[in-house]
Amino acid sequence: MPVDRDVYPKPPTKTPIWENLSGLPNPNDYIQKAFMYAVDWPVTALHDWIERQRSKRKIYYYHRVFRRVPDLSQCLEDDLFCQYEAEMQWKRDRKVDNEILKIMRERYSACLNIEGYNSAHNCAHVKEQYAEASRGHKARYEYLGANGNARKCLLKQKERMIEERKAAKAAQT
Repeated sequence: MPVDRDVYPKPPTKTPIWENLSGLPNPNDYIQKAFMYAVDWPVTALHDWIERQRSKRKIYYYHRVFRRVPDLSQCLEDDLFCQYEAEMQWKRDRKVDNEILKIMRERYSACLNIEGYNSAHNCAHVKEQYAEASRGHKARYEYLGANGNARKCLLKQKERMIEERKAAKAAQT
């Protein structure tokens, strides 16, 4: 049975073949070996050693779990460290809430795009979830501005609770 190489011979190359006509060795070989032993081999060995060390204890940066700290309302007035931790906790919570709202918005827009004409009926539950999450986010973070912090948010929550108590008292009488 003939092999493809026999049936279809390789066309001759147009690149000239370099022949060492002098008896001297090629200096490029020595330069490449010197580079390999002086630079490439040590760097590769160091890299492999570091990778072996890192593989023993893997760090999953996206699974970092922060411990919950007391709320700002539970901190003492002169406890600055507690206030700072509460502020950082509030900022993390705000970022998480923003991401949750963003995901729900993306789900709702994806449902609208997928369903097309039937989106009013088929996406009603997704729209209701998004509206509820949006109302909660608005109640907590609206009008805080770019410089919003845990103290302003706490004062806003306090004002909202006072208004709810007044409305409940007015409803009873």
